[in-house]
Amino acid sequence: MEIKICGITRREDARIAASLGVDAVGFVFYPKSPRHVSRETARDLAAALPESVARVGVFVDETVDRVLETARFCGLTHVQLHGQETPEEVAALEAQGLRVVKALFVNRAPGLDVQDRYRPTAFLVECAGVSLPGGNALAWDWASAKDRVRHRPMILAGGLDPHNVARAVRAAEPAAVDVSSGVERRPGEKDAQKMEAFVNAVRRLSPPAVEGRIFS
Repeated sequence: MEIKICGITRREDARIAASLGVDAVGFVFYPKSPRHVSRETARDLAAALPESVARVGVFVDETVDRVLETARFCGLTHVQLHGQETPEEVAALEAQGLRVVKALFVNRAPGLDVQDRYRPTAFLVECAGVSLPGGNALAWDWASAKDRVRHRPMILAGGLDPHNVARAVRAAEPAAVDVSSGVERRPGEKDAQKMEAFVNAVRRLSPPAVEGRIFS
């Protein structure tokens, strides 16, 4: 099962994540997020990663041109769209050689009911928070996502941590998991022991019966 650690802001955390064998790390370009990083910082962090680790930029309602510009500047391999981006915008980014992860939500738009309009590399599914885009560390009924994503791999996110990720995976049966606040000491600062515990908890699980990979 693939693992993404999101909200990386420090070189030390990027290095530790890579040493643990995660498949992807995420850099947040949404200015209102406590994990926001500048393009310059993200480029520096991305350059420090081995080629085996995917570099994912997280965007909220940015223009296609701005996403492309940032992706090229920072050396991103994937972009994660966490707002109200249209199917046409997803297609435009994919056409430029970027792998696109489109976020869908179980409790607000865009919801799982619109998934057939999109053709991303994968969908990320979570429960939206009340203030900022994303899960905001909220645990939810992960089983409600099981078998509801069609035709594309599903990344499970929202409220995951080392203690509940195994339960969440068994409930939703995703292709990958995405964690941020669940492995932090404080917003934007990861905890090495929590990252290791999270990775170990996922690696102990049986791999999902899915075709293809999202981050490699």
